[in-house]
This record gives sequence, C-alpha cells and structure tokens, in this order.
Amino acid sequence: MRIGVVSDTHNNLRNVHRLIELFNDADVDRVVHTGDITQAKVLAAMSELEAPLFGVYGNNDQERDALVASAEEHGHVFVDPPLEITWADRRVVVVHEPPQLVNLELGAYELALHGHTHMRRVERERGQLVFNPGESAGHMKGHNAVGIVNLATLVPEVLLF
Repeated sequence: MRIGVVSDTHNNLRNVHRLIELFNDADVDRVVHTGDITQAKVLAAMSELEAPLFGVYGNNDQERDALVASAEEHGHVFVDPPLEITWADRRVVVVHEPPQLVNLELGAYELALHGHTHMRRVERERGQLVFNPGESAGHMKGHNAVGIVNLATLVPEVLLF
C-alpha cells in the first residue's frame, strides 16, 4: 500500500490542484493531510482525489464548522490530532505539530507523520519513520512538495512541483 502525504496547503488552490494530479498519477491508495487546510474549499477540491482522504486539523484551521461540514460532505475523515490508523499491518500516527508527538508512545507506531514546520523531515529510529514532506503552499515553483510512503518498505518518496 502506498499513501500520499501532504501538509499545510493553506488555501493555495493552484497547488492543491497540482498535488491532486500528482497523487492521482501515482495511483496512491490513500492520502493523508497533516493539517492547515485553512478553508473548506480546499477539502471540496480534494474530492477530486481518486484515493480516500484522511487527516488532522492544524492550528490554522480556524473555520472548523465549515471544514467539518465539507469533510463530511465529501467523505473525508478528519479529526483533531492524533489520528491513529492501521493500514497494511502498519500502525500510523498523524499529528500537525511535531510537539504533539512528544506525549505519544512513538514506539507503538511504524510511521509518524506531521506538518506545521513547512520543512522536510525524514528520520528513522528503531524501525520507525518520522516524515513530513515539507511545504505545499509556497509560491516558488519547484520548491513545493508532497510525499508518497510505501508502507511495505517504509520508504518515502518526495515529489517536488
């Protein structure tokens, strides 16, 4: 199973449409958003994904009622962090801010995903991968990123756009 990972879209619809193309072209099985969607129109646009969308709300997701309504309308699964899921026999935890990982028993998860920093992070420790693909809402072409993680191997791939 391959999952797409995106963070901090911050209402940049031009980039959202591009990352949807990237994930659909890559034929990912699921997509995870690590927060800071910002407005409901982003979730509406992400209904064009061919894979189901899961995620957490971030500190800039202030229009919560509209975001919750849009997620429900489009069949997306969003919660306040942490989101704990098991796919392909891998335990995955999703948060927005890295400090939200501190109080978790990280050894219980093979994959930990976060956003917030707008900086790429690929760290391995004792068989666990901590991953943030980096910024997806920037205005400089070629510096935006999303990720794909192969759950069988826990190998991440970063796609720049």
